[in-house]
Amino acid sequence: MENKKKALVVDDSKLTQKQLSQILADCGIEVVDIASNGQEALDKYATLKGSLDLITLDITMPIVDGLTVLKKILETSPDARILMVSAIGKEATIQSCMMQGARNFIVKPFHADKVKEIVRSVVAA
Repeated sequence: MENKKKALVVDDSKLTQKQLSQILADCGIEVVDIASNGQEALDKYATLKGSLDLITLDITMPIVDGLTVLKKILETSPDARILMVSAIGKEATIQSCMMQGARNFIVKPFHADKVKEIVRSVVAA
């Protein structure tokens, strides 16, 4: 039996948490936890590290922003598969995330089919 892929969803929007959780479930990925801010994401990642196949990470969040979380996770886990999510679709922001190690970038509001395509390519990588 194939092990189910596991994900951590990090977003301060309950609606986005729900949408991403549903999209990931449609891709056969189990959302094992959800964080609503960057500090919560780092705390949860510390306990889940090694068991996750994907992290979706919002950029604009309270307490600790997504770019800081991205850097901190990749410092300890350079192979972590992190998918940035943001309403800020500026090319410079996307490039910055990718250069810092994010695997891909989803711009809100997103289209489920496009997100599924990106998620599958990131998890398969």
